[in-house]
Amino acid sequence: MEKPNLLTVENLNMFFGGIQALKDVSLNVKRDAITGLIGPNGAGKTTLFNCITGFYRATSGKINLHYQQTVDIRKILGEPFQPALITQPKRLLSCLYYKMFGGSHCVARQGIARTFQNIRLFKEMTVVENCLVAQHVQANRNLIAGLCQTPHFRKWQQQALDQAFYWLERFNLIDEANRLAGNLSYGKQRHLEIARAMCTDPTLICLDEPAAGLNPHETEELAEKIQALLKDHRTSVLLIEHDMGMVMNICEQIVVLDHGETIAQGSPTLVKNNQRVIKAYLGVEDAA
Repeated sequence: MEKPNLLTVENLNMFFGGIQALKDVSLNVKRDAITGLIGPNGAGKTTLFNCITGFYRATSGKINLHYQQTVDIRKILGEPFQPALITQPKRLLSCLYYKMFGGSHCVARQGIARTFQNIRLFKEMTVVENCLVAQHVQANRNLIAGLCQTPHFRKWQQQALDQAFYWLERFNLIDEANRLAGNLSYGKQRHLEIARAMCTDPTLICLDEPAAGLNPHETEELAEKIQALLKDHRTSVLLIEHDMGMVMNICEQIVVLDHGETIAQGSPTLVKNNQRVIKAYLGVEDAA
């Protein structure tokens, strides 16, 4: 039985001035599955991630998350600012509101979390503080409750700590909880970034090259932990990765981008034997 779609992207286009980074990109991310997103450098993979997670508002197309209800990610990001909005106060205020309080925050509330190609931890905060700050959406931010340390406020604090330490334990970071995040080894910083994202209880986590810079042993360990996110927590995964061994081993389906276009989508076996993929990314053998 085929798994239902959790995320569908239809005819997505993204322009930066006169440059088109994404051209009618369409793909499906299945529920309860690990989906790989591969392609050569400059193919548009990270741009697509930024559109899905609210850092960019795609120029056109649809990004639908099918979770408790179907949500169009582009719509919840509001409309981009245009000079003509100055004469339309209602639309202008709506645009400013989303600029200040929307974007990736709105998408995170819908259940999509992400990590970054270049690690973006709060390096001057401790490891556990990084996991606590990720839970700010669920936080009790009432000033009076905080000053008076009400039972409800203390209960939230304990729940947030329990959540933080649960994910630190899953990624073998308990002993590092009170160290500054910037003092961790590179591999542990990678793990912390995923643990922080998981503290938001996502239904879909987007991992942007999580194995970059890791040695083979660390890559194997990371692959096991990514599989555990799906097995133990039913968190679907969308994964950008250049390590083809890792992608072929853990991904149920793979999407291939080249020059901002989708050129293949399917099982690892199907993608591996696709001639367009071989030519664009995996390489072809020299006839000699």
